[in-house]
Amino acid sequence: MNIEIVKVGQLECNCYILEKDNNVLIIDPGDDYNKIKEKIKNKNLKAVLITHNHFDHIGALNNIKQDYQIEIYDNTNLEEKEYKINNFSFKVIKTYGHSSDSISFYFEKDKVMFVGDFIFKDSIGRCDLPTGNINDMKASLDKIKKYDDNIIIYPGHGNSSTLGNEKKNNIYFKEDIIW
Repeated sequence: MNIEIVKVGQLECNCYILEKDNNVLIIDPGDDYNKIKEKIKNKNLKAVLITHNHFDHIGALNNIKQDYQIEIYDNTNLEEKEYKINNFSFKVIKTYGHSSDSISFYFEKDKVMFVGDFIFKDSIGRCDLPTGNINDMKASLDKIKKYDDNIIIYPGHGNSSTLGNEKKNNIYFKEDIIW
């Protein structure tokens, strides 16, 4: 699977374009629709995946809906289980905390996870925004710790990391942190 990162919007949200055999998924089309469309070109857009519905992650969604007849997948229509869209397979993990609709997409075969604003390199997403909840964040961090250290995590902003790096260096993964 090829993964392309397109930085979009004022907050430089990471919009991810995943490609396999000329088929494409978009994760978090935050803004700058023309930049995203230029990257897709003549490939077959199969679906859009949304990690959470904050404005900086869905800004180009209406444009995409107007131009493409595709499904939009987010917390409203996904459960915690495995999904297959065309030749893409992924698991949905509910990772509440930053928001009450935060989910992560784990492509197990490729060892990659798209985490939105749940985890950042050496940090986590804010929990003080509407629907954010620090106790939900703690539970989500405990849940994600059980996954393999070699998984590459792709956050909604900033650089990628590995789950192992976060377990080792991210203070929020430490058991003795005082929240």
